[in-house]
Amino acid sequence: MADGLSDLLPRLAGVRVLVVGDLFLDRLICGRVTRISREAPVPVLEETRQTELPGGGTAPALGILALGGVAEQVGLVGTDADGDLLRGLLSARGVGTGGVVADAARPTTVKTRIVAEGFLVYPQQVARIDRIDRTPVSGVVEGALIGAIRAAATEVDAVLISDYQTGVVTPGVIEAILQAAGNRITTTVDAQGDPGRYAGFDLVKCNEAEAEQALGAPVTPPRLVAWRERLGCRMVAVTRGGASALLVHPGGIEEVPAANRSEVYDVTGAGDTVIAVLTAALVAGAPPRQALELAQLAGGIAVRKWGNVPVDAAELAAAVSTREPEWSA
Repeated sequence: MADGLSDLLPRLAGVRVLVVGDLFLDRLICGRVTRISREAPVPVLEETRQTELPGGGTAPALGILALGGVAEQVGLVGTDADGDLLRGLLSARGVGTGGVVADAARPTTVKTRIVAEGFLVYPQQVARIDRIDRTPVSGVVEGALIGAIRAAATEVDAVLISDYQTGVVTPGVIEAILQAAGNRITTTVDAQGDPGRYAGFDLVKCNEAEAEQALGAPVTPPRLVAWRERLGCRMVAVTRGGASALLVHPGGIEEVPAANRSEVYDVTGAGDTVIAVLTAALVAGAPPRQALELAQLAGGIAVRKWGNVPVDAAELAAAVSTREPEWSA
């Protein structure tokens, strides 16, 4: 067992993770505000640039890569130009896309953000338009996803679910992951909606609001301990924003404060960063406390960035060198 977080970091390189989830294409249309429209009380932006980035369930895969690991992606796109673009963006970044299934019956999910630049230190999102179909997959498409999971699971150390509730993570997909993992592969999930669907996983992560909805009561350590036992999970993690994160495991409960409370520019992607780092750290053999500390440090870096940008190994190493003495047990 490593003595500190600095000993853990090199062990993250080479960790192999299969990420299953809802894949989005993030499109940013950026412009400078020039005036208020005469047609309505809204700003008029003159377009300066347009950018496309992988989003949604691709973020944990990109986070694993940024730590030096290997990421394979399973998910869904449409048979359209945006789907081809998203595949290409993932491949160009080094994510394996052999498990990305094309569904002719639905469009690729695209989140288009209108962003004002030029008059603020950071860009400001003015509006967002989502093109999305939340119908749960079934039939041939669900079978293709399950086949991709079974094929890829033979070559990875962990399966991570990123559930954005757009139809990919069905009960059949969840069961296929548990069957493919057996006792050999670590299973983790960033659960949105109903964390109870992931009974039997090694790690279920959610935020405080999601935990309270599932518990029907405020989050307390005793309630989390009992909830973990009911779920039959090895660990349950609950993030509490700028306060702290809790991690319940068979040996007890850990609480680690937020690593950054004062320089929060954009919380987009913080949850994706936390689940990616938690997964990689646990696969690398970190004890629960160290895994949570490293994930909290990474989350504190992510909220300093505008947009869903992964935290890389160098950034995390710098944060560890600064904060580790303060957090030493």
